[in-house]
Amino acid sequence: METPVFGHAAVATPHHPASETGQRILIQGGNAIEAMIAMAATIAVTYPHMNGLGGDGFWLVADKARRVRAIQACGPAGSGATIKALRDLGHDEVPTRGALSALTVPGAVAGWQLAGEMARAFGGRLPLAMLLEDAIRHARDGIAVSPSQARVEATEIEALKAVPGFAGAYMPSGGAPKAGESLVQPALAGLLEQLAHAGLGDFYHGDAAREIAADLARAGAPVTREDLRRYEARLREPLSLTLPGATLHSLPPPSQGLATLITLGLAERLGLKRAGSFEHLHGLIEATKRAMAVRDREIADPALMTSDPTAFLTPGYLDREAAALSMTRAAATLVPSAKGDTVWMGAIDQDGLAVSFIQSIYWDYGSGLVLPKTGLLMHNRGAAFSLDARSPRALAPGRLPFHTLAPALAQFADGRVMPFGTMGGDAQPQILAQLFSRYRLGESLAKAVDAPRFVLTRDAAKRLVLRLEDRFDESLLNALDRAGHAIDIAADYADSFGHAGALVRHLRDGRVEAMHDPRADGGALGL
Repeated sequence: METPVFGHAAVATPHHPASETGQRILIQGGNAIEAMIAMAATIAVTYPHMNGLGGDGFWLVADKARRVRAIQACGPAGSGATIKALRDLGHDEVPTRGALSALTVPGAVAGWQLAGEMARAFGGRLPLAMLLEDAIRHARDGIAVSPSQARVEATEIEALKAVPGFAGAYMPSGGAPKAGESLVQPALAGLLEQLAHAGLGDFYHGDAAREIAADLARAGAPVTREDLRRYEARLREPLSLTLPGATLHSLPPPSQGLATLITLGLAERLGLKRAGSFEHLHGLIEATKRAMAVRDREIADPALMTSDPTAFLTPGYLDREAAALSMTRAAATLVPSAKGDTVWMGAIDQDGLAVSFIQSIYWDYGSGLVLPKTGLLMHNRGAAFSLDARSPRALAPGRLPFHTLAPALAQFADGRVMPFGTMGGDAQPQILAQLFSRYRLGESLAKAVDAPRFVLTRDAAKRLVLRLEDRFDESLLNALDRAGHAIDIAADYADSFGHAGALVRHLRDGRVEAMHDPRADGGALGL
């Protein structure tokens, strides 16, 4: 498989309409951030099972001076989101669907707004109406249901059928959407037109906010108009890890980006030489276990954390962890197994501005709650909270939930810049480590993205299993089995192995390599 190469700018997304939007914005003179805002809006309409305006987003932006900025656009729990309120309703856990799972302020649109300010600082001049144009058209006129959307399990669709607004929005024929069917979202088109006219801040402060808050109240969701009014996306200092010849960046807590960096920091110390070998896979698997243990013990709302995330990225800590890792036997550490449906997209423009972006509503279709006045599909990120008051992830108004969203960006000593990321819920750090380490060990971008993957997860009996795509050599599977890994072979190119992508800009000639996952419905386009 050949890596697509473009002369000086490119975008990569999991859905072709979003890629086409990004390419159009670049042609019209937009910068990479403007292209990403436009793609984020388009894919919110065309890939509704994975993301939307009712979800959250995280950004990494690298400029030509190699400064990296991070945008955290995830909302806190609403003022009515208390442990007592949910327990009084008979819940021992936060519901995973319906209005009570939609208990955090959606942050994605505030992230677009903050990114728009950043875009203008880099010379961006395109009007918001132009950036939202494709999204409005697809919502108003309809878009063909993608193969990925059609693959959502029928049992999931049935479970969502009773959630207010879902069936009318996403089951127009009475059953699960089928690939190629037209999906029309007139109320969502109206919301986007309102934002194009009044500005993105209207989602939180204006007429749109009034309608959103009223519909949330009627549905019984604990997010108020005042919660919306108070919310702002934030600029954060990214977490960074220095490796020989490269520096890696990801988001700080409440994102799980720390786990990606720990995994790759440990992998570097294992002396891995050949991509796809037993040593390579086993080393990444064991590094993943140690990174996930830190993640699950430490990461929560950063205001509540007692440890400094950077302490886990020091050479001393990583050296000790790597030395304790066996390169011959599998450790019996359990890891969580939670799903997460998300979109990662990347963009690089002709000036070298690079963006790594992720947007999500958490599970397939999020909470399933569709607000009637605006067509807004709300996420179910509230399910990441605990109703145990002693937990570091305990629910309380104003608290940020733990987030699986973790875009990444690498800067190489030779001037290359590489935004990369994936969907995949808890498995995102594992998938990112596989992609980046394969590229670092000499595989082409296309091969690194296409290569068979593993996901360390739990089965129905809560046992630790190593799930692998069915393209690994038999001899490798036997070696992993002898090392004590409980192997489970799955279908090739399954959604459960993530939709990953990456771009690389070369400093010497400005050309951009770009690739998005064949497991999804998109690809790379550019100039």
